[in-house]
Amino acid sequence: MVGLIFWLLWCEEQLTKDLLGEFLAKYGKVVDMDKENKRLGTVHHESAIGIVKDYDLPITPQQYSQGIMPMYHDKWLQAKALPGVNRLIKHLHKHGVPYSVASNSIKKNVEVKVSAQKGHVVSFFFTSDGCWKEYFKVILGSDEVKSGKPSPDLFLEAANKMGVDASCCLVIEDSVVGIKAGKAAKMQVVAVPSIQSESDQYSIADHVIHSFLDFQPELWALPPFDDWVMKALPIEPIHFNGSYKNGFLQESSDNGDSDLPGQAWGVYFGWVKVESEERLKIVVSIRWDRSCGAFRRNIEACFINGSNEQICDQLMEVTLVGYIRGFSTKLLKNKLIQHNLSTDAQIMDEDKSIAEACLDLAAYNYDGCSPSKM
Repeated sequence: MVGLIFWLLWCEEQLTKDLLGEFLAKYGKVVDMDKENKRLGTVHHESAIGIVKDYDLPITPQQYSQGIMPMYHDKWLQAKALPGVNRLIKHLHKHGVPYSVASNSIKKNVEVKVSAQKGHVVSFFFTSDGCWKEYFKVILGSDEVKSGKPSPDLFLEAANKMGVDASCCLVIEDSVVGIKAGKAAKMQVVAVPSIQSESDQYSIADHVIHSFLDFQPELWALPPFDDWVMKALPIEPIHFNGSYKNGFLQESSDNGDSDLPGQAWGVYFGWVKVESEERLKIVVSIRWDRSCGAFRRNIEACFINGSNEQICDQLMEVTLVGYIRGFSTKLLKNKLIQHNLSTDAQIMDEDKSIAEACLDLAAYNYDGCSPSKM
């Protein structure tokens, strides 16, 4: 591969649902997530027509757009990059691999989103404070082509503007319509599902991963990553609040500042601050499964120092700073299979050993959380 085309780059699913809910509440309506999930990836004007019709709103699609777009612009400035995205962009930039953004949104809106993202986070990622817009060779919106996704037009035009043959491009997408567009353009497609409960629909892609942290460039004839430290990967800190009980963490439902997106899968480690102000080291295994008939996120937790019983039911602030491994995924008869997920997702003794060793290193410190200050 000599070129990459992205769409999924930041955590937007929750933002979209919240804003739509706020907008619909003015008309006494509530969000129907089944309908919105099916709308994922469609061009804005089609989405506007569908929303006005599905919720029987007493306005035109144009009035809907005029009302909700300013709300989106404000929130886009707060959108956060998905785990592993900054790392991948830096890696591609370092090795001179061209990459672009091709979106079903209009170009003006795409540029607002991209410009809001900063490349510099911590020392082992970007070395400048430039925004993402400076790093992308091409930023393309659906208003610049004849047809948006699932038509191949966007991806073909992105390849053309990058000066790369379409057959040499790799698409990374989060929506089914985007995957269809990539395949129609005769490109290889990696899916990173944004709707975890419907992962099977993404099996039309060439490869499915649950996180950018699982992306392996060498599988696509790209230079491999070389940034692992002591069998683990330093990551941009992921924050969320929760409480611990019976070996699992339960996220606080009222935590509006959570960085934990649906694309967070795998075994991570980091720091925990509990109500007693004590700081602990933690290893977590994050996955989605259908327990008790409901599709939900499970966060198994193990504290390296401190007693699990002593902190049961305490509210805690979790900051994940390192990533150890993902879980095996394969396609079988067009179904996405989690290979031995119940076993794969268990926190192993090796995971604990890796985390304990890494948390003694400067690369995995966070905001003064270091062994000397424990």
